[in-house]
Amino acid sequence: MNQTAAVWLLILLAFIAANVPFLNNRVFAVWQPKSLPLPKAFWLRVFELFVLYCLVGAIGISFERLIGNVFTQRWEFYAITLSLFVVMAFPGFVFRYLLRRA
Repeated sequence: MNQTAAVWLLILLAFIAANVPFLNNRVFAVWQPKSLPLPKAFWLRVFELFVLYCLVGAIGISFERLIGNVFTQRWEFYAITLSLFVVMAFPGFVFRYLLRRA
């Protein structure tokens, strides 16, 4: 896989992963526990968002390892990428909480 394809694949994967917690009521889109109420709590959606951010980051590091050297990053890199991940989640948030349903 070349570098351009890896970057675009990672961006697409990040966009999908950022919106998954808001587009369904299952935990990580696969598991529906009986003890949770049907509309998932907001804190659980935020927890899923953070876990999926870590998963996408791990996939990004593995892409970087396949292409070349893995560069060390400081806290600023993670703050910016987390902010971008939250911005990517905006369409799912709008669909879940801001659209008026008839």
